[in-house]
Amino acid sequence: MRLSFVHTIRFRLTVLYSGLLFLLTAVVLGVVYFAVAKSVEERPYTVQQAKLYNTDTERYVGRASVVELGEVENAVNLLTLQTLRDYSLLTLAGLFLASLGIGWILSGRVLRPVRSITRAAAEIQATDLSRRILLTGPKDELRDLADTVDMMLGRLESAFRAQRQLIDDASHELRSPLAIIRANVDAVLASPDSTEAERMRAVAIVDRATTRMTRLVEDLLATARRSAPALADAEVDVGALAAEAAEEFAALAAARGLTIRRALPAGLRGVGDHDALRRAVGNLLSNAVRLAPGGSEVTVAAGRTGGWIWVAVRDAGPGVPEDDHARVFDRFWRGDASRRDRHTGLGLAIVRQIVESHGGHVRLFSRLGEGSVFVLWLPSPDGRAEGEAPGLNPLAVAARTEG
Repeated sequence: MRLSFVHTIRFRLTVLYSGLLFLLTAVVLGVVYFAVAKSVEERPYTVQQAKLYNTDTERYVGRASVVELGEVENAVNLLTLQTLRDYSLLTLAGLFLASLGIGWILSGRVLRPVRSITRAAAEIQATDLSRRILLTGPKDELRDLADTVDMMLGRLESAFRAQRQLIDDASHELRSPLAIIRANVDAVLASPDSTEAERMRAVAIVDRATTRMTRLVEDLLATARRSAPALADAEVDVGALAAEAAEEFAALAAARGLTIRRALPAGLRGVGDHDALRRAVGNLLSNAVRLAPGGSEVTVAAGRTGGWIWVAVRDAGPGVPEDDHARVFDRFWRGDASRRDRHTGLGLAIVRQIVESHGGHVRLFSRLGEGSVFVLWLPSPDGRAEGEAPGLNPLAVAARTEG
């Protein structure tokens, strides 16, 4: 445990930096020493003994050490090489210690952003993804890494928030029909004297509750399906898929005395998931057929405006108050008419999710008591769709043009 720092990146960088610097310095000093040693003669100098005589008496007085001039030069060279070698070794030792300290400090400064990222990641929990790294400093690779992690955390936070909201709303919506089913079944089973009419009434209530649950589960599955990464978009004929959706609701519309008018030109080529887009148009038609008064007309039209392809569904239903326009595409939001028939409130939310996942937008044009027009704007595959989709009602524009 005491030597755990040995396995850290900081320690390895320190050893690497100091080792390289030490090796480079050793090579430089070795080359200098080799060059100096080659330029001088390195051999031990010799000392000779000479007899000394008194010049006056010419008598022998003793012996003395005598060194020739060449030997003095050789002694100086030898001392120079020894001094150079000693100082080189001392320099290498000091430089090695200094490089360790400097490398440790510099590697710590370089890895400081990594510590910030690690600390932020350790503080992040699945229940709270609001924490961000927010790394400052130069725009280098570590800054890019921190910004990328922040963006990833933002996407995860949005996904988890949406998931929690969906789970909370779905559990709330499922709780009511389950309670209704349980209460009616228990009432019938607990009462042996219940009449046939009471049992039939309980069965009808259970049937309505299970039908509502079935619609809710189907809508939830449709929401999850479009979010799945395995889907591959392909070229689709927007007019043809809108016609298919209209055909599916033709019988239901006829049963209610409604007429579905189609204005779907051919050749509106787009890119997307055919089934998902057909379901989006089908959800709009489902609302229109369900809410439109008997004997009225439901219009399904498509066209192209600039770089956008649009599909519009118009009905003569009760309409939506302007104050509710921003909420009508929220999950489980239901207007007065939808509350009366216990609609799940997921249909328009699914429409918005499908359209926005294709890079498009959905618009509502409605007034209370004047019907509604829902418009799906999809980007054209030629890439000319830029910015927000047009904020106009194409059916109203077409009516003015025909007039």
